[in-house]
Amino acid sequence: MTGQKTVPQVFINKTHVGGCDKTLQAHKDGSLQSLLKGENEAFEYDLIVIGGGSGGLSCSKEAASLGKKVMVLDYVVPTPKGTTWGLGGTCVNVGCIPKKLMHQAALLGSAMEDARKFGWEFDESVKHNWETMKTAVNNYIGSLNWGYRVSLRDKNVNYVNAYAEFVEPHKIKATNKRGKETFHTAARFVLATGERPRYLGVPGDQEYCITSDDLFSLPYCPGKTLIVGASYVALECGGFLAGLGLDVTIMVRSILLRGFDQDMANRAGEYMEEHGVKFIRKHVPIKVSLLPHFCAFICFVQVLIAVGRNACTDKIGLDKAGVKVNPKNGKIPVNDEEQTNVPHIYAIGDILEGKWELTPVAIQAGKLLARRLYAGAAVKCDYINVPTTVFTPMEYGACGLSEEKATEFYGQDNIEVYHSLFWPLEFTVPGRDNNKCYSKIICNKLDNDRVIGFHYLGPNAGEVTQGFGAAMKCGVTKEQLDGTIGIHPTCAEVRKTVLNLVLVVSSAHSVSIVVFRKRDFCWRRVTYDPF
Repeated sequence: MTGQKTVPQVFINKTHVGGCDKTLQAHKDGSLQSLLKGENEAFEYDLIVIGGGSGGLSCSKEAASLGKKVMVLDYVVPTPKGTTWGLGGTCVNVGCIPKKLMHQAALLGSAMEDARKFGWEFDESVKHNWETMKTAVNNYIGSLNWGYRVSLRDKNVNYVNAYAEFVEPHKIKATNKRGKETFHTAARFVLATGERPRYLGVPGDQEYCITSDDLFSLPYCPGKTLIVGASYVALECGGFLAGLGLDVTIMVRSILLRGFDQDMANRAGEYMEEHGVKFIRKHVPIKVSLLPHFCAFICFVQVLIAVGRNACTDKIGLDKAGVKVNPKNGKIPVNDEEQTNVPHIYAIGDILEGKWELTPVAIQAGKLLARRLYAGAAVKCDYINVPTTVFTPMEYGACGLSEEKATEFYGQDNIEVYHSLFWPLEFTVPGRDNNKCYSKIICNKLDNDRVIGFHYLGPNAGEVTQGFGAAMKCGVTKEQLDGTIGIHPTCAEVRKTVLNLVLVVSSAHSVSIVVFRKRDFCWRRVTYDPF
């Protein structure tokens, strides 16, 4: 009758719960209590996901593939400038994807400068066309939007483009762009509403400024731009705009890349400054005004605000569902299974308190959550040693602890930090950026020199860091890194071949051998015929 081959067979009010494991799970998620109280009402859906970003789509499709009836509600509230976008969330539409493509456009500009040194000859002047780039990028994003809709349809997920808010613990109201309201119920809910850029709260900020939500579909070249903020969004946008030839200034209140290794953050900032990006430090805007004419010394054509992001949790009726929210930042506290204080409501992605705000994390968390809820799985999302990359002009990849955090957790005497300067082979012929690339690992001396932090500033940082992220997930030690043969010639081999020394070409007839250990730099110079 049930297909279950083991005992006990648990039924409550004629509803088959399952065996021991299923009964314990029902107790954990609150459904057992509802059954015992005779509250086994017929919900319209097994699962409603609020938010159609990376995490929400991952969770909904996985749940549907496990035979559950699923709805996804997604609605983009227009920015003050009127910008909106399609299905897929921040990453696809106004985040990772367009950012990386425009970063690539800037890198191509540098590559053309290098090309002449490699023998390429072209006499005509080279210029960049913003509209051509913007159109191509947005056409690609549009194809992704369509692909997500098709994927949901193929999985039998009901996608509704409407704004969702709770009216009861198991009931939401959905309002579409025409104002039409519908109501839906579900046994469980997953919150995946993400975040939106924060404004300054000063006169003129929303009237005259844009955010990253507007930049990637801006119909005109932004021109001379002031970027307010020191977040990764600020540095990434400032980096590629400068790489496209624009006059860029970044206004920084305190430090760069808060939460990242400050040694690496400062090196990334110094590189940007050396390549034309101007910084105004220890300042904040108090007012933004529109002037009748342009003044080259004090004015900007565009002001981009990148001072952080706010969780989209304040207007979805969480109080009516009883979900607790951190009042300071709108983040939602959850347990290690992404469950809120309300047993049938879960949350994933950027809105979680104290978790990574990264697309792959949300995708992984959503998929694993659906498997735990509907497939009897037990695997939880691992938020430790998550690799990430900041796509500044000189890219910065990181995994694990910063040097500051490692010192705080283990004490200065219990960690060992190995530093390396290097000059990528690709940069040698053009003769640029000598000794600007840098990497370091942080090891725990109390645990067999296990690597607890990896940091890399150089080309292709994402590709390099991904491999070391996998190694750190497996608990790699410095000895194991030392015993690994590197691929030559690559930037990735720097972490293998220069943990203890770096070869730096300093002229046509000499090589400098640099030996590092912690902060004590020992320089030894050997001159010889390179041939």
